Amino acid sequence: MKTLVVVTHPDIKSSVINKRWIEELNKYPEKYVVHQLYEAYPDEKIDVTAEQKLVELHDKIVFQFPYYWFNCPSLLKKWMDEVLTHGWAYGSKSGYKLSGKKIALAISLGVEEHELRPSEKYKYTLAELTRPFELSFEYVKADYQPLFAYYGMEYNTSEKWVEQSVPLYLDFLDSL
Repeated sequence: MKTLVVVTHPDIKSSVINKRWIEELNKYPEKYVVHQLYEAYPDEKIDVTAEQKLVELHDKIVFQFPYYWFNCPSLLKKWMDEVLTHGWAYGSKSGYKLSGKKIALAISLGVEEHELRPSEKYKYTLAELTRPFELSFEYVKADYQPLFAYYGMEYNTSEKWVEQSVPLYLDFLDSL
């Protein structure tokens, strides 16, 4: 079964890493379905039923986004608020439509990995900072997987550095 990759990037045309990852994923339509939220909903009016049906078709779902202001882009939060509804995602015998589905995050960050440690500038690890995602997906009985992160966008944007991320990301997706 194909992996659904829900990409949430508010300015994908200016992106370096996320845009490159999408280009690579699109080379393998037999393996990945790339769903770009800002492209699908430029007015940010989410078609909840369509999104729920799309999620139901996949057993592996990855949320790909740039991490800034210690969070995800606002449209992903809105997507979660609107799509993960009572009676569908949780709270009833017929709910829990994400139960058992593998869910993971694929995150690009501007900071270096070492900066996300208790003794460093940002004090917390990325796993700690993304704990609300883990708790949310566990609440709906999904099988939350360890995240993928590619650090250092503020310091590294060379083509070589970007290209190094691609096989790492594909290996991550294939390991789900």
